[in-house]
Amino acid sequence: MIESSFNWYALYVRSRHEFAVESELAKKRIETFLPSVKKLSRWKDRNKLVQFPLFPGYLFVHIESGPEQFRRVLKTPGAVNLVSLVPGQPAPVPVQEIDSLKIVIGSGEDFDIYPHLKEGSRVRIKKGALAGAEGVLMKKETQFLFLVNIEILGRSIGVKVHADEVELI
Repeated sequence: MIESSFNWYALYVRSRHEFAVESELAKKRIETFLPSVKKLSRWKDRNKLVQFPLFPGYLFVHIESGPEQFRRVLKTPGAVNLVSLVPGQPAPVPVQEIDSLKIVIGSGEDFDIYPHLKEGSRVRIKKGALAGAEGVLMKKETQFLFLVNIEILGRSIGVKVHADEVELI
């Protein structure tokens, strides 16, 4: 079996530029994968299904490993950086993870997005009635328990929230 020198890489892009960068990369004939979902957006006068990136700020590129190809991708307007574990060395995304992501999205099954959260993480609520509140994530069940702690009193209040409503701080 011939080993391919092509790998998938996660590309970090400017805020809300995922679809524009994908389009520009397509013009360069670079294979991309931008996992996205349709969500209902509500305006004062109407509701509309709008395509949103599954991982805001990121898309995947399938390119040959090497500095020339990395530069070619990064010269694309809106591209910021290839995700690296070691500075200056873009980390390939295992093809099995990309394939699994494609299968889940293509299945038509409902799914939820879970950020990399663990008990004790400091988080901020990013949407809904609690937007802007900061606290600690205490336990996982079907939902997360978000605690606001008042240190000086040694008291906390808690509310259950969905994972997609919180972000690490």
